[in-house]
Amino acid sequence: MSTTAELLKGAAELFPDEVVTQAHVRHFDLPLGAGRFALITLDNGHDHTKPTTFGPQSLANLNAAVDQVEKEAADGEIVGVGITGKPFIFAVGADLKGVELLKEWDHAYAIGKGGHDVFKRLSGLAVPTFAYYNGAAMGGGVEVGLHCTYRTVSASVPAFSLPEVFLGLVPGWGGCTLLPNLIGPEKAVSVIIENSLNQNKQLKGKQVYELGIADAIFEGADFLEQSLIWTASVLKGEIVVERPAIDRGEAWDQAVAKGRFIADSKVHGAAPAAYRALDIIAAAKNGDLQEGFDAEDKALADLIMGGELRAGIYAFNLVQKRGKRPAGAPDKSLARPVTKVGVVGAGLMASQLALLFLRRLEVPVVLTDIDQERVDKGVGYVHAEIDKLLGKGRINQDKANRLKALVTGVLDKAEGFADADFIIEAVFEEMGVKQTVFAEVEAVAPAHAILATNTSSLSVSEMASKLKHPERVVGFHFFNPVAVLPLLEIVRGEQTDDASLATAFAVAKKLKKTAVLTKDAPAFVVNRILTRFMGEIQNVIDEGTPVAVAEKAVEPLGLPMSPLVLLELVGPAIGLHVSETLNKAFPDRFKVSPNLKAVVEAGKRGFYVYDSGKPELDPEVAALLKQGDVVLTEEQVRARVLDAVAQEIGLMLDEGVVAEAQDIDLCLITGAGWPFHLGGITPYLDREGVSERVNGKRFLAQGVASVPA
Repeated sequence: MSTTAELLKGAAELFPDEVVTQAHVRHFDLPLGAGRFALITLDNGHDHTKPTTFGPQSLANLNAAVDQVEKEAADGEIVGVGITGKPFIFAVGADLKGVELLKEWDHAYAIGKGGHDVFKRLSGLAVPTFAYYNGAAMGGGVEVGLHCTYRTVSASVPAFSLPEVFLGLVPGWGGCTLLPNLIGPEKAVSVIIENSLNQNKQLKGKQVYELGIADAIFEGADFLEQSLIWTASVLKGEIVVERPAIDRGEAWDQAVAKGRFIADSKVHGAAPAAYRALDIIAAAKNGDLQEGFDAEDKALADLIMGGELRAGIYAFNLVQKRGKRPAGAPDKSLARPVTKVGVVGAGLMASQLALLFLRRLEVPVVLTDIDQERVDKGVGYVHAEIDKLLGKGRINQDKANRLKALVTGVLDKAEGFADADFIIEAVFEEMGVKQTVFAEVEAVAPAHAILATNTSSLSVSEMASKLKHPERVVGFHFFNPVAVLPLLEIVRGEQTDDASLATAFAVAKKLKKTAVLTKDAPAFVVNRILTRFMGEIQNVIDEGTPVAVAEKAVEPLGLPMSPLVLLELVGPAIGLHVSETLNKAFPDRFKVSPNLKAVVEAGKRGFYVYDSGKPELDPEVAALLKQGDVVLTEEQVRARVLDAVAQEIGLMLDEGVVAEAQDIDLCLITGAGWPFHLGGITPYLDREGVSERVNGKRFLAQGVASVPA
């Protein structure tokens, strides 16, 4: 028995629930009289909704298939070997459920080495090998193909990536070593580092071919047939695959340096995976593949036993699973149909909402506002955005015409809303204004219509308190920009009934948003945590710490932007308003910063100017700041900010604002772009010991977003 087989057998025992992929071998004669050919098909026996993965038993099955074709190749019975996948799926890499179970470095190392040992046999056969990327390919699915001599790709492949760095790993079954040696370091850094850190951006079939990862591209309808004709031509010498020479000089070092710059700008040194991957890419310059594979094995084992990967998998599962089955949502059979949507307001936020409802629900959408000019501007915005989609080829002329015809604007709410099923307000964030609007809408809307508010911090229950039917009012809080951020906080008021709530969740699903149920508590989830976070930064600045020190203190969190740049994006006036709302509710923890007030009163849009291209403190803002004389170090600022956040999350969970800590993380990842590699925030606070220091206990059990005890 080979050591690879033993390795995999041991690993399989650790992971009894693996969804096992079979590697079926079949033989046939190639076209053009090119000879007898063996084709390995990867298939886990499920349809495309359960993609094919590589756990230890799956790797063992592929290993056994390679045993068979290796002997046939050595005996001269076949002229080549191909590998492909089941319909729509090639293979999507390692089975992460198995990775989560690993408790020891040696076991993690065995998984890395086992994968390498199996895959690299494909490059060592006595005949050429061909990978036919027929469908989605990720991670190990991409890498098994990189070990082959040639590759073809289907034009209809929707998703192709090496997403490991995004999750907190490195492409560890050959990706870091083989890809730069195939397509050059610059393109490899783009695929492995840049795309991963850019919210796990996927390549389409055409891009896979253009990058040089695949040697040929064919249409999806007869992809395998065309690939086999091409294979026959290659084996007969009628087609010669030319690949450009790789520049192993200064260009290689520059590509790695560019990768480090990208990693620094995205994670600020806070997550190790990108840097480990870049070290391996840098070393791959000498073309020594085995040395690269050994480095990948070690990096994989180290990262699997580190907190970031566990946090990354946790975050991935939150978004993919919990995000699709919201905790506490009522039975979906209670939801009522929505055939027309009303939007109160026609400003930028209202217009963005109108566009989203229109595109996703494809039902009539009507906007209202206080004068015709505003209404026309709102409808005009939606039309202009539809024209942009048409210009980019995202929709055709017929669809553009249809969508435009569905959106209208009126001044009279009675005319606009008499037959609407779902009416959302996006007017000025002031309780009196919102109550007036809802009273007007209730007077003209049908009895079954849902009245939704896009408030970011006001009480939904208070907003509904003066209505005849408060049970149909629900908080429906979107995040800006609406088209980009997936989160939707769905707020249950004190009187909200199950049917209204179920309808809100059904609409959220159609809008393709990640819905999280929250209690009607001040500022709900994201704004409450961010306001406490930003408030503590503001407090230390007010007390005397220089702005640059306060900002730099939280860089190790690897947030998408610094706190004061985020404040600029949100708008200082909105930031001030939310802090005032929270100050009324919790005066002991939320202060209203006099400096922030001064910045808002001076009409400044933020703390920075960008004359040099980089953010620099605006001299006019600097002149406004009145600071004390308490100057903290970066470490002291960071400890204070994290303690404040841990305290606030603990209180929110005690109050039942959301069901579990997992919902807090889901909200921050999808509503505030909080880093995947942190797992949101609670795994980070647990890992750094902050949770126990502040609350006396962890937020998550050991083994959830961390290595099992």
